[in-house]
Amino acid sequence: MTQMPIESIRDVRAHLAEVVERADRDDTPTVITRRGRQVAAVVSIEVLRRYQAWEEREINRLIDERMANPVAGIPIEDVMRETLERGE
Repeated sequence: MTQMPIESIRDVRAHLAEVVERADRDDTPTVITRRGRQVAAVVSIEVLRRYQAWEEREINRLIDERMANPVAGIPIEDVMRETLERGE
């Protein structure tokens, strides 16, 4: 896996158009830091859409699993939180 560029928010501001172009053209995300802590990323819209589709499939898969083996007293909110916490 290729190392993603990591840049401070200050540096990204100085050349945002290049960061966006790199994400769009080369499908290379840039991790943005604030005070040395990773806080965000610039990714192509296709990467975002693929992630959203995966997330929806994963949530539906978990719901299907739970519906096939129902355990009384597990609210859907807990299922959704568990899915999001897994972060696979």
